Amino acid sequence: MNILYWGTPEYSVPTLLALHNAGHQIVGVVSQPDRKRGRGKQLLPSAVKACAQSLGLPVYTPERIKTDLDCQQELADLQPDASVVVAFGQILPKSVLNQPPLGCWNGHGSLLPRWRGAGPIQWALLEGDSETGVGVMSMEEGLDTGPVLLEQKIPISLCQNALELGEQLSQLTAVLMVEAMELIHSAGVGVESDRLARLKVRHQGSEFSYARMLKKDDFLINWSDSALCTHRKVMGLYPGALTSWRKKRLKVLSTEPLIDRLSNEISQEARSLLGRWKTGEHEPGTVLDCVNNLGIVVSTSGCPVLIREAQLEGKVSSSSQGLIQQLAASTGDIFDK
Repeated sequence: MNILYWGTPEYSVPTLLALHNAGHQIVGVVSQPDRKRGRGKQLLPSAVKACAQSLGLPVYTPERIKTDLDCQQELADLQPDASVVVAFGQILPKSVLNQPPLGCWNGHGSLLPRWRGAGPIQWALLEGDSETGVGVMSMEEGLDTGPVLLEQKIPISLCQNALELGEQLSQLTAVLMVEAMELIHSAGVGVESDRLARLKVRHQGSEFSYARMLKKDDFLINWSDSALCTHRKVMGLYPGALTSWRKKRLKVLSTEPLIDRLSNEISQEARSLLGRWKTGEHEPGTVLDCVNNLGIVVSTSGCPVLIREAQLEGKVSSSSQGLIQQLAASTGDIFDK
């Protein structure tokens, strides 16, 4: 098939490579424009653009595809059979969605309609979902509202962070999209409703959750929250959950909630700490213990949480004994409000 590929971050690269390696003709790649990144604020291409260039593929980087009529025409002139979209970062207008005769297909990193929107991976972790997955859906003008062709579920473990889960879903998207293209090609062209009927897609229900864009305040740890809520924030917003230690910013990178009922889901080392402190006995944010070769135990509104890895402002990340030494923490110290 002749495929027009749309994607931007590293998450999108495995699907591009998988389609290319499967023998499909990638007639063009559309990605977000180069952005300034890193400490030097150098103008750098997106991960997908860099990958496309390494494969010798033509790349298009419209600032806003909805209003860039010249780019829309250039893409139409490529005459793709289908468009594949994985984390492109812009909403495609109807004029673009209607171009390919076999439709536009999106690889979405969640179970639909559980999470629609920009941050499904983060919100699945923040809300404590026990499972997530990937859906390949036919694209409509609405936000992630289209019927689903293929879907595969995977479990979420308690101590899995957003980066780890994202890598897993990224690889799964690549596998499912290659499978989907075979089905889509076999179903053939025709009126959209007829094509989708032949593909036996599953139409989404009316109930859904919206994975909204994250705000600055979402990343701030509130030690008055529960241990589980705090842990989910650290895992779900990895590597961005923030607190303050002696007036310096501390990025918390890894935690474990010290909750008896979750004993089978935390590490053996953390399990050994269960039951040592009474709930509500200490002010939230108090250092309850500095455990050699393990980390720092901190009180919350309920059970404590164990900080296993963190990065103090101006320092490299550290864990276990190194973290204790870097923070010069002692039992009874309290994190800044």
